[in-house]
Amino acid sequence: MNGALPSDPPQRAPEERQCEASLPYRTPIFLVGMMGAGKTTIGRGLARILGREFLDLDHEIENRCGVRVAHIFDVEGEEGFRRRECSVLEECSSQPDLVLATGGGAILAPDNRRILKERGVVIYLRASAEALYARVARDRSRPLLQTPDPQARIRELLALREPLYEEVADIIFDTGTMPVPQVVKSLVPLLQNYEVKE
Repeated sequence: MNGALPSDPPQRAPEERQCEASLPYRTPIFLVGMMGAGKTTIGRGLARILGREFLDLDHEIENRCGVRVAHIFDVEGEEGFRRRECSVLEECSSQPDLVLATGGGAILAPDNRRILKERGVVIYLRASAEALYARVARDRSRPLLQTPDPQARIRELLALREPLYEEVADIIFDTGTMPVPQVVKSLVPLLQNYEVKE
């Protein structure tokens, strides 16, 4: 008997998780930034290299609702979607050993900003409006870009949200034109050297 209670979650052995690097803490890692910043792709890569579970907040909302984010926006408006987002973030953010990619607007709610700051290490993946537009220009699944001038909309959203991303961020990383594997490799030492708040 190792003293573990039946309610304790089963611990996976490091070999099973194929961990290439480790962190000196189990605190969740939260990725914030605009649509097109690479939160999901970079988050998956980080989770793989650190042997952690990965969760995309938008995908989790879609799984629970059984419909796409764009459909939730159509039916419930942005306000309805944001309520769902707050609820799912509240539930998922306490999980240790997690890499969580948030939606671009998750930082708009003060409660979400508080949760992110209090419960995890927050990485702001920063990119210019031009780089973001180049990455999402052909993506028709972005409800906030269904406007006559999506590039202007990205600039407007970035101007509004950037101070909030910076407010919650423990680490700010400029993605620029760097390939995803290089971004992931560059983030690992930053996370390893980060001193988690007690």
